[in-house]
Parts: sequence; structure tokens; C-alpha cells
Amino acid sequence: MKINVSLSRPIIIFFFTVFFVRTDFSQSSTKYQSADIEKKVADLLSKMTLDEKIGQLVQFSGDSGRAELVRKGKVGSFLNVRGANEVNMIQKVAVEESRLGIPLIMGNDVIHGYNTTFPIPLAEASSWNPELVTKAAKIAAWEASANGTHWTFAPMVDIALDPRWGRIAEGAGEDPYLGSVMAAAQVKGFQGDNFLNKNSIVACAKHFTAYGGAQGGRDYNSVDISERTLREIYLPPFQAAVESGAGTLMSAFNDLNGIPASANHFILTEILRNEWGFDGFVVSDWNSIAELINHGFAEDKKEAALKGITAGVDMDMAGDVEAGNVYLPNLKSLVESGELSEEIINKSAERILRIKYRSGLFDDPYVDSIYFAENIPSSEERNQTALQLSRESIVLLKNEGSLLPLKKELKSIAVIGPLADNQEDPLGPWSANPIVEDVVTALKGIQEKVSAGTIVAYAKGCTIDSSDTSDFNEAAEIARNSEVIIMVMGESRDMSGEAASRADINLPGVQLELIQKIYELGKPVVVVLMNGRPLTIEWIAENIPAVVESWFLGTQTGNAIADVLFGDFNPCGKLPVSFPRYVGQIPVNYNYKSTGRPYDDELKFTSRYIDYPNSPRYPFGFGLSYTEFKYSNLKLDKTKIKKNESVEASIEVMNAGSVSGKEVIQLYIKDLVASVTRPVKELKGFQKIELKPGETKTIEFVITPKMLSFLDVNLNETIEPGEFHVMIGGNSEELLKASFEIVE
Repeated sequence: MKINVSLSRPIIIFFFTVFFVRTDFSQSSTKYQSADIEKKVADLLSKMTLDEKIGQLVQFSGDSGRAELVRKGKVGSFLNVRGANEVNMIQKVAVEESRLGIPLIMGNDVIHGYNTTFPIPLAEASSWNPELVTKAAKIAAWEASANGTHWTFAPMVDIALDPRWGRIAEGAGEDPYLGSVMAAAQVKGFQGDNFLNKNSIVACAKHFTAYGGAQGGRDYNSVDISERTLREIYLPPFQAAVESGAGTLMSAFNDLNGIPASANHFILTEILRNEWGFDGFVVSDWNSIAELINHGFAEDKKEAALKGITAGVDMDMAGDVEAGNVYLPNLKSLVESGELSEEIINKSAERILRIKYRSGLFDDPYVDSIYFAENIPSSEERNQTALQLSRESIVLLKNEGSLLPLKKELKSIAVIGPLADNQEDPLGPWSANPIVEDVVTALKGIQEKVSAGTIVAYAKGCTIDSSDTSDFNEAAEIARNSEVIIMVMGESRDMSGEAASRADINLPGVQLELIQKIYELGKPVVVVLMNGRPLTIEWIAENIPAVVESWFLGTQTGNAIADVLFGDFNPCGKLPVSFPRYVGQIPVNYNYKSTGRPYDDELKFTSRYIDYPNSPRYPFGFGLSYTEFKYSNLKLDKTKIKKNESVEASIEVMNAGSVSGKEVIQLYIKDLVASVTRPVKELKGFQKIELKPGETKTIEFVITPKMLSFLDVNLNETIEPGEFHVMIGGNSEELLKASFEIVE
């Protein structure tokens, strides 16, 4: 494997404490604070003209024809500029030819890898392995920084309860706790212990905020939620990113309760800066300041610029694309007319300069290709990390009759499907600068896994989303002559991600018809799904004996799938998001409220559907293994505690099967009675362990006061006396339960 600067290519136990708007992550933005840096920022700011200050607030897409603006100090950043040579050329203009020599910060969408493409973030969350996610982000930072990227527009930490929304692929799913863990893991990987390092890049938590709550799952749509829902569901991953030291945040496209997020003083200033103490900078999403006009929130570009900057958006990303920018042509006249205080400009410029100093740009503005050629992780390490993360991201949804794992010595296998011999789509949405020819297809992985005597026949069968059935007969013919059929089906990469919402989340095109035709042959069928969101797969779930959710896995797709299908790796992925049975159930998240008439399938006047069950097809936290894990002997060390005390919970987990396997032990808590209604259960911790056949381990969790707190009627953090249920198990539905009480 090559990257574009002529470079060559234990058991995890993890536990975090998190609750609503406060998280307890080890890093903090304060670790990057330095009196020396603050002095340098102040000194530089005092020398800058108003034009130069405004220039720091301006980001353009691409540097073509903009050297003179850079020379005049009227640009602070570029995005979509890649390659060491190109970056160094425009950086030279900024550093050596402008009056003050302020370096540019180069941003790019490095979402799940740069050259080495890792699984999409939703798949990475399925690994429930934050240490491995951190390692992948660190490799992405190496490759991106080698190509001139200083700043990634990641992680996306939006909670998504609606799988119709295409950008669910870019986040960690439906749960604020798991989302917080993954947000912190990615920030740590991108920025390292100190993002002064050459191989670190500045993280940008996005999209602030509640973008994942878009009505109807339609991208860019309005979000109308209570402040309680905002603070309990959507904000925790952002605060986790901030407390982990994220240098920047990105404002969202959506309006939130009537105020566009990119002009929302409440979230950008009152919460982010005043409550959380964030001292990095906020960049708008693409053109979102100019889009205040479309929202009907600003009359013209000048008013849009005023509302964006005063709310707290420091940098205008590609604002008003045709004209070039919204901030650049409007902020100076707003200051001169007295409508805008120059102090607001100063604060935004200060925040941007602070991050440029913290990231080492003033000391080392150029890409050092020799350093990267000599120090970048080896091709073997990068590929092995991608392979391991891909393996752990795969979720086994069904395995009737233990059809899987398959024997490598089968005489014949039919591999069918539009995604089976496909190198483009396994990359998923938002692949940065992938080397497509390095992608291992599912077909290739299977061919290289089986014995020399096994015949592997392949037929595409159909395209991903057309109605053409002309290739069905060819697929049926090879299936008739094979012992087992593996069907690799799903979405194209552009069916998820930005601007890729789907009202119908079944398999697109005629793929289901093809599966049904092959099923009628009476042969064993394995369906491997490749997609960027939960799909409604009721017929497949009811009829196909083995179903594997692989998501979009990136470079090592085929090797990871083959390792799981043939038993060289025991699947251990767990769903970070519930799979609905039907679109009409959405949202179908696990942490719902019980209501005054809780669901009862036998009673009409309860919160239920009359035509289908309330339950998801596959619940949050679900995933099968080739072995069986048995949970027993759940114990609490206390049954009564005071508000400031903790409870220790322990449970025995046994591998009752015949092969080694990894299991994610999940801790849920329910507050039975409170001054506001509480969810039926909330994830509060997890541990990923490995057990040999017959081995039993005692797993312990410490349930702290923070895990028992919630926001009262006035949205103040509180802990109330009463009974709590502790639930531990392998998914959000199959749980053992114990109780304790908080007393006055």
C-alpha cells in the first residue's frame, strides 16, 4: 500500500463513567493551555489590522487563484487542499510573503481513514472497542498529516434515532453513553496526547447540535426538541469531545427550536463556552452562515454574517460559495457602521490563533516528507489495524442451525450479489483519499480463504438499485451447482452519508427478489449485508438461516468477512443502534419512556401498534457469537446507600461453548421513581472481555453517584432517593437484574 507522499505502507477492558451533560474523561482542553501561548496570541493580535483579523475567520474550498488573498492576510484556512507539495506551496505564501507570516490551517474530511480506509464510524461503534478506534484514528492522523492536513472535520458525534437519516453512518448510533465513549476515543486518536506532534491533527466534533434529530430523517431538516432531550440525548457526546481536548467544533445546518444552529447563541456561547469552558474555535458547516437567508432568519448576507459571528461561529466555511465568503466582504463594514463590536472579531481571531499555536503551526508550518517517510507506521501495522477493527465491527445477526462458520473444504460455493466483487462501495461514504485498488473485495477474501480444491463461482445477479432481473438466471444456475450460497447485498456507498436520506430502508432495487429466488432452491444461504444504516430486513430475518451485518468496512473488507464466515475470527460485534422491523416503528430506540400505559401485547389500550410488535427486529447491543456466553450470579455489595456512595456490581460470565470468543458485558440502570420520568433503562458502562471454552470470569462494575444522577424539573443535576435496578447482560433486552435503594 502507498500513501501520496511516496511512503511505504490483549483483551480489552474498558469502562467510562458518563452522565448527561457531564462526562468524566481523562483529558481536558486545559491540558493544551499555556501562558506562553496566550501571551503569543495576545502579542500577535495587537499587531493585526482589522482586515487581518477578519482574514483568520475565512476558510475557502481550494486554493486556486487565491494566493494574493493569502499574501494580504485575508485567508485563515483552506479545505480540500491535499498533498504535501500543494500545501507547502500555499503555506509558503502565508508564512513567508504575508505581513505577519501567520500560517494557514488546512482542514479535510478525514472521517474513517485517509489512505487506509477503516470501517465507517457506525461500524466502528459496533466493535465496542474504543482503544482500537483510537488506534485507527491515530493512523488516519499519520496519513493525513503526511499529506498536509492539519485538521479533520471529525468525529461526527451526532446521536441518530432515525435510520432513514443518511448521516447515521458517520456517527456511533443511538446511545449518548456509547456515543460519548466513541467521541472521546476518536479525539484521542486524532490529536494524541499533544497535538503539537507532527503526526497529530486537530479534531472537530460535529455537528453542533442535534443535527441527528432532523424531522423525518431528512438531511438538513428542522429539529424541534425540548431542552431536556437536548441535554440528555444530544449534548453528552459533544461534551465528551470537549473534555477530551477537541480543538474545534462545527456548527450544524439545522435549525434548533426555531433558531438555526449556526446562529444559535444559546448553544454556541451559553452552553459551549460559558458552561463547558470551551476555548477552541467553532467553524460553520459548508455555507451554513449564508444559508441563514434560506432559513428566513437573515434578510441578506450582511445580516447573516452579523448573526453568525455574534452567536459564536468563529470561522466561515466556504460561505456563499459563488461569491467566495460571507464573513470576508461583510464583517469590516459591520464594524465600521457600529453594528458589530471589533471585540467580537478579536475573540474569534484569538480562538483561531490559539489553536494554530497549540497545533504547532507557527513552529513547524510545512509538511516534512522525510520525517513521515521515516516514521509513519508500517504498511503491515496499518493494514493489520484495519483488519482487526473490521473483524470486530462485524455483527452476526442470525445463525440458525449453526450454519456458520463454513468449512474451508466445501466442494463448491456460490458467491452472488452486486457488492461481492466491488471495490468502490465497501469504502462507504466520506472516504478521504482511498487507494481503491487496495480494497479487498468479499469475493477475493472468500477465494483466498477456502481450500485449493473448493470451486468458488461468482455471479453479480443484479445491480444495487435497478429493476433489471436479467441476470437472475445466471445467479440461480451457479447456486444450483453449489453446496452453499453466500449473497453479498446492501446499499451503494452514496446511499448513506450526507444528502442520502431514504424513506424506504429495505434493500434497494430487486435484491430481495434475487434472495428469494435463490432461497427457493432449498440450498443453505448466507446473507452478508453491506450498508451504512440499519435496514428493514423482515423477510430475510424470518427465512434466511445466517445473516451477517458487515456495514462498510473499507480497505480490509473481504479479509474480515472471510475470517468471520470461515471461523478464523469469532464475531463479537454488537449493534450500536436498533434495527426496526418496519419503517413505521421509527424511532425504536431501547431507552424509551414507559408511558402511563406501558406496552402490553395482550391489552388494547396500551402504547402499542395493532398490526405489529413494538420491539425492534434486533435490539441495541445485540450480536451473536460462535460460542455461547452464560451470565449468572449477579450481586451487589450493598442494597442501601446514601447519595454520595457507590455500589459495586459483580456478575459471572462463562464461555459455555467450544471456541474462544469475545463478549461485551453491558451495564444498564433504571431509576424506578423520580421527579421527572426516566427511561426504562440506560447504558452506563461496558467491558469487552475474551474467554476460552469453559472459562468463567467475574466482571465488576462500580456504580458511582454520577451514574445515578439526572436532570430535575429545573434541569439541574440531582440524585434522588429511591429504588434502582441494575441490569447486566449481552444486549439491551437479555439482562439479569438486581436492586438497591438510595436512602436519605
